[in-house]
Amino acid sequence: MQEYGEMNNSELKDFLESKYRLYNKTDFISTDPVSIPHQFSKKEDREISAFLAATIAWGQRITILKNANLLLAMMDNSPHDFITGFTEDDLKVFQKFYHRTFNGHDARFFITSLRNVYVNHSGLEKIFKINKKEPNVREGIIHARKLFFNPDHLKRTEKHFSDPLQKSAAKRVNMFLRWMVRKDKNGVDFGIWKSISPAQLICPLDVHSGRVARKLGLLKRKQNDWQAAEELTNRLRELDAHDPVRYDFALFGLGVFEKF
Repeated sequence: MQEYGEMNNSELKDFLESKYRLYNKTDFISTDPVSIPHQFSKKEDREISAFLAATIAWGQRITILKNANLLLAMMDNSPHDFITGFTEDDLKVFQKFYHRTFNGHDARFFITSLRNVYVNHSGLEKIFKINKKEPNVREGIIHARKLFFNPDHLKRTEKHFSDPLQKSAAKRVNMFLRWMVRKDKNGVDFGIWKSISPAQLICPLDVHSGRVARKLGLLKRKQNDWQAAEELTNRLRELDAHDPVRYDFALFGLGVFEKF
């Protein structure tokens, strides 16, 4: 029997295509953090709720969804209106919020920084924007992160916005960008950002997708860092140069649902 890692590109593409079609369905939205921005129709509400949901998207999925919904409830379920209009008194409720190591201080700073982003810098899409000639979103993430931490903040809060300059794979940021940039007829990703091409996205990489990618021969690097995320994405570009990150659905589904 042929080993998965011995498949040629044509066989590998067929295998990943079948898993992409299986898992890129709205049926799976309700159990995934992407369900959070799907509660909204306004562009700004979608991107703010998506950014916050992605930021705390680690740990048990049921807890992620519960705490993301709690965070939005604290914003009166109108994130853009809240971000642009809150008072200092309105921020007090966030002091009791926590999700694993993301605590009340972090929540208050993220809300405050997002106001700066939307009031003074035209929103999240603008600060992540990259030149069409950039090979991927690395420079956009670095720029967005630098601007995001312009307001005064505790040093500890910086760990909640991953940094490619520190070799982080930035899994949750890349997942957020996938949601915003990718668009297909299946309706899971939103495709509401036009300043980044799907071809420039980096595949979200974590312990699950990394394990699957190595078993399939898509990734040789042992660490799950930025270099590995680029290596994986470059291999996926050989299968689809225009939308390589769509295979994230396949890698994720194989890792989480099939324990591949």
